[in-house]
Amino acid sequence: MIRSMTAFAGSEAEVNNLIISCELRSVNHRYCEMSFKLPERLRPLESDLRGVLSNGIKRGKVECALICKKQAHSIQDLTIDMQAVASLLSVTSKIEGMMQSARPFSALEVLAFPGIQQESEADINQLKTDISELVHRALMQLLAVREREGEQLSLMIEERCSRVKELISAVHERMPQVLLNLREKINKRIAELVAEPDFERFEQEFVFLTQKLDVEEELDRLETHVTEVLRVLEQQEPVGRRLDFLMQEMNREANTLGSKSGDKEVTNISIELKVLIEQMREQVQNIE
Repeated sequence: MIRSMTAFAGSEAEVNNLIISCELRSVNHRYCEMSFKLPERLRPLESDLRGVLSNGIKRGKVECALICKKQAHSIQDLTIDMQAVASLLSVTSKIEGMMQSARPFSALEVLAFPGIQQESEADINQLKTDISELVHRALMQLLAVREREGEQLSLMIEERCSRVKELISAVHERMPQVLLNLREKINKRIAELVAEPDFERFEQEFVFLTQKLDVEEELDRLETHVTEVLRVLEQQEPVGRRLDFLMQEMNREANTLGSKSGDKEVTNISIELKVLIEQMREQVQNIE
């Protein structure tokens, strides 16, 4: 099943007297790129969280944001490094003495300074485990959204592929009439210009022109590419890059079909083919 690269998911949990919210956003990107917005105290967890996300996301630009809020009843459980507080106040006092008008520190600002609040080793390990689980839950939600959107993209591409097949069949049906019209046109032109037409030379010229107008090879390749697109849509691994390549190849064949066409109807079909292929290509850009 294919997945879209565009999705959003969020999850929340109570961890060590903290309410932690996790938000995941993903958009399309050529490669897999991850960025993290973490509180300072959670910065050491970035490597572990990157590993959690990489287990489920292979392509796309993903942003992971964690927001921490202390619960009211947890304030009394704070452990403060009083030596760090004393050092901080001593340094700020010296700096303030060099300033003309210094604004005094508030107690809350002191508490927010890195290293003032202490956590035990057990708390840190538990925090790491709980937050990894929180991010994993958010990831599962994100993947579910990407899969639902991927289903819609798959249906859209399948519909376009069905229409491409119809147009290929229409060209097959039209080509005998195109060649007949060409024969009549050349025959009439020669009859107008030459009193005694050389019909052997006419047949040689006709064969030469029909070879130039032969689009069977382009039609066969288009059919092959459509079949491959439908096969790839059933794969379980990321297929976005392969689909993008197939769209390029299909567009090349549609262009060649239009350039070789000597018939207005076939030209119009080649234009419609290019429109359909471009519609698919735009959607493929969102597929993982």
